[in-house]
Amino acid sequence: MNDFALLPVLAGTLAFFLVGALWYGLIFAKPWQRVAGLTNTQLQVGKMGLIFALTFAFEMLIAMVLWHLLARTDPPPHVVMMMALGFAGGVMIPAIGINYLYLRKPFTLFLIDAGHFLVGMAAMGGVFVWFRG
Repeated sequence: MNDFALLPVLAGTLAFFLVGALWYGLIFAKPWQRVAGLTNTQLQVGKMGLIFALTFAFEMLIAMVLWHLLARTDPPPHVVMMMALGFAGGVMIPAIGINYLYLRKPFTLFLIDAGHFLVGMAAMGGVFVWFRG
């Protein structure tokens, strides 16, 4: 397995991105908007294309790092999922938790966003397991 392979990285990124679209656009749209304190007008203002592009770019960076680790360690499928979920639970979720503490963000917002990271990373891990199989 190459240290970097574009197709699985793009597919893993897309999986994470689609989870976000469902998470914030359908499943938790109203609760997230309410606890984030955003009005419909605020959500429609701004450069949404730029926001989506940067989101995809950041998620792709996450995918590249995870893929590189998988390429260097060649773990079995269950360990791939442990690594993906470990990224979420051990790095990403604590990082937003620290930020939310200082920003005085509601715990409900933390739970919604943490859930997104957990499910998004599970989706990415599942895609990587499929590509490696």
